[in-house]
Amino acid sequence: MSSWREGWKRIGPWGRALLRAALLLMLLHVLVARWVIVRSTSMFATLLPGDVVLVERWPIWTGFQRGDIVVFHDPLKDDRPRSRRPLVVKRLIGLPGDTVLLREGKLFVNGERLGPYTDETHRYLVRLARDDLADSVCFTVGLPAGSGILEGGAVELPLNDSLAELVRRSNGVRSVEPLSRRGAPGRYLFPYSPNFRWSMSDYGPFHVPKAGDTVRLDLYTLPLFDRLVTRYEGHTLHVDDERVLVDGRPTGRYVVGSDHYFVLGDARDNSSDSRSWGCVPADHLVGRVGPVLLSWDDDRHSIRREGGPRWVDR
Repeated sequence: MSSWREGWKRIGPWGRALLRAALLLMLLHVLVARWVIVRSTSMFATLLPGDVVLVERWPIWTGFQRGDIVVFHDPLKDDRPRSRRPLVVKRLIGLPGDTVLLREGKLFVNGERLGPYTDETHRYLVRLARDDLADSVCFTVGLPAGSGILEGGAVELPLNDSLAELVRRSNGVRSVEPLSRRGAPGRYLFPYSPNFRWSMSDYGPFHVPKAGDTVRLDLYTLPLFDRLVTRYEGHTLHVDDERVLVDGRPTGRYVVGSDHYFVLGDARDNSSDSRSWGCVPADHLVGRVGPVLLSWDDDRHSIRREGGPRWVDR
């Protein structure tokens, strides 16, 4: 103990002050808040690519609410330690135990309509007088250059009513029309099984796993729970002569060990989210998005004047 005190005195008052400041910053980072840069357009137009957001850490302990915008470690990058995975930003739609359903693009949770959120966007087809006007239209609404370019002087963009009207008033725009939200069953949608022929706009009903849930485990339901059992909860899983074996023992039931969450992007037709790869385990959550501190426009190499500070819709 005396050697520790001597070492503490030896570093001097400035050294002690710097050490205390470093420890305080570390505690704030872990317990209170951190900042994250939004990289994708999946939350457009609630959040823009280049937005720097403050992430509130305390909901990890106090609990999240349906509709929160959350930050979490990418569940698909499980070939590396969790702390080294990319961070993803989405809106929390389904809490543990909820049932989520999309029908013709309309969202329901536990049988009740949810949303739409203020800046939620869907696919629009924008026809232009010239191809070289595409980037200008993207800049108008805050999207990166090159977004959604199609052949024949058209772009497909995530817009809402107010943004669509803004684009209509832009020079060289011939028409702006919403695209159908009906989609064919997706081969690449979770749970990747012909037994669940869901699409981006017609998805579910999907039960969000909750700690303590007892779920049926057989060849039909296996695609729903394979990743949960093996990747997230660390068990082995095999199929032997149509029997499902967990940790080498045949079973027809599985008790879920931890809570999970269902997330969607606000750019509902242009987002890789729980429809694509399933739910987010509770231990992957980093925190809840608070205010946007500032917004960086990477194409123009400048801070967006209207980008922040601002609060986002929850």
